[in-house]
Amino acid sequence: MASVGMQVPVCLLENGADGRMSVQQEALQILEQIQQPVVVVAVVGLYRTGKSYLMNRLAGKQTGFALGSTIESKTKGIWMWCVPHPNKPGHTLVLLDTEGLGDVDKGDEKHDTWIFCLAVLLSSTLVYNSMGTIDNNALEKLHYVTELTKHIKVKSAVEAAEQGMELNSAPLRYVTELTEVIQVKSGEYDQTTELMRVFPSFVWTVRDFTLELQLNGQPITADQYLESALKLKPGSKPEILRHNQVRQGLRDFFAVRRCFVFERPASTKKMRQMEQLTDDDLDESFVEEAENFCHYIFSNAQPKTMRGGLGLTGRMLGCLAETYVEAIRSGKVPCLESAVESLALIQNGRAVAEALDLYQREMQRWVRLPTDTQEALSHIHARAEEEAISSFINASFNDLEHTHQDELMRRVCEQFEEYCKANEEESRRVCRGVLLRVFAPLEKKLRGKLFMRHGGHQLLSAALQDGVQKYRTEKRKGLMSEQVLAEFLHEKECVCQSVLKAGASIAHAQKQLEEARLGAESAARRVRCEQEEQRRCEERRRDEERSFHTHMEQLLLKMQRENSRAQEETQRLIHAKLQEQREVQEQGHVGCVEALEEEVQALRREQQQQEAQRSTLTTVLDTAGTAAALCLPGVGKLAGIGLSLLSRHL
Repeated sequence: MASVGMQVPVCLLENGADGRMSVQQEALQILEQIQQPVVVVAVVGLYRTGKSYLMNRLAGKQTGFALGSTIESKTKGIWMWCVPHPNKPGHTLVLLDTEGLGDVDKGDEKHDTWIFCLAVLLSSTLVYNSMGTIDNNALEKLHYVTELTKHIKVKSAVEAAEQGMELNSAPLRYVTELTEVIQVKSGEYDQTTELMRVFPSFVWTVRDFTLELQLNGQPITADQYLESALKLKPGSKPEILRHNQVRQGLRDFFAVRRCFVFERPASTKKMRQMEQLTDDDLDESFVEEAENFCHYIFSNAQPKTMRGGLGLTGRMLGCLAETYVEAIRSGKVPCLESAVESLALIQNGRAVAEALDLYQREMQRWVRLPTDTQEALSHIHARAEEEAISSFINASFNDLEHTHQDELMRRVCEQFEEYCKANEEESRRVCRGVLLRVFAPLEKKLRGKLFMRHGGHQLLSAALQDGVQKYRTEKRKGLMSEQVLAEFLHEKECVCQSVLKAGASIAHAQKQLEEARLGAESAARRVRCEQEEQRRCEERRRDEERSFHTHMEQLLLKMQRENSRAQEETQRLIHAKLQEQREVQEQGHVGCVEALEEEVQALRREQQQQEAQRSTLTTVLDTAGTAAALCLPGVGKLAGIGLSLLSRHL
């Protein structure tokens, strides 16, 4: 699968002169080439806090994303840098550097909110970069978290209405704005669980940190420092609700939270030339923490997925960015469910077309008609089809009813049928040409009636045998060689009978023997032709069965991967909910404990369903395989049987 190694970053998203966001074509063209899974790391934070340096570090470069040493914000919009993933072969690391939030010259709070929302929506790991310490002031600057439920929907309003969902408030849980209702997929979860399911992991990087990592006189880790800062205050007074707002948002939306604290890297004078500094010029503890940060990202940042473990490639990420930005441009709120549907519609039709194109190219590359046997053509077809299926499986997205894969199977079958017909026709054409050339002397003698005399029949039989031997020694006649020869000799049987009758002096007994010989040869040719036809039919049947199993096995592998990711996603949610339950229980929030217990139980039921689904995948394949072995009705119908079995059971 294609990967891309960029030498410098490019702009992914920027504001035009009219103030409206747009996705840049150069970036889309780069993402278009990436057909690998992508690990997307986005950095957000206030301007002039050193976000770009961290991104350059992840890219393994000294320079790339603009750093700058003045009070002016350097990065505008969202910039992108795609590099091969250093730890995950077959994956691309996509780094997104966002413009600084809170730029006084920009003065557009709504624009900052959309930048933050897009970073959340597009990334699999979100890095929030700040200066100093994690105190109330730092948390207040992260108020964009409280805006997420206003600017992101899980499900479209139409679909929510069809399912009878009401726009009622989720449990308070010490939050005000975070409880504005989003249409969710299931009544068992509140909105925060659904958003936590699809939101990235969260990493808070604190720059120029000068405090000792201690709590109550005991040393603590940076992660414990973060969790301590996110503790909630009990009560429902307005000032307490305001205090808890951002903290609850971070706890509700981000299941995985990590923290890294960096001491000041160098003197102020040196930092003005940050792009020229090497690790030897920087503080040793800063370099060590930077290495720890990069190691964590490389080892733990997961590939970008949508709900249910649906993995994204670079091409899909580009489409997703366009979908979200188009919603923002049109004054709507980005909807996760609609984005999945739109992505599936675009990607699956395209995946079918590209898989078919690949199949055609491979067939044209290797097929030379006529082939000597049906097996030879089938072997080439099998290789081309397997590559086409692999291309489709990797490029398809959320093909729930498997309609697009069914379409691919049918269209590949149709094209193979055309190749088989063309193969037979070309073989017949070549064989007829060989017959005309080999039997040309015989035909000349027949036209001159040179065999219409005593002993002529023996001469004709010898000439025919000689012609047959010469015909069979000719190469590359194709799979219809014996069939065409049999048809030719059948046409000559009446000539042989005429010549036989013309030999009036031949003994009656000898004549009967000759007729019997001619009949036996004719019967033997018919048997040989029938056997050849049976072998071709059997090979075609094997082609259909192998095609079916290839499709099903590759589909099964993809579904198992997605199922595994979905299980990991659910387990991550359960772990986060249990951890939050323990913490709020320690703080005496009884109502929250009960609400969280209900969510945990619902997630565990979902986890059981996922485990049952995983075992069902293998059962369905075995069932479909048995059906194929017992009665193979043709690849088109067989595709429907197998894929409908998957849809019905899953």
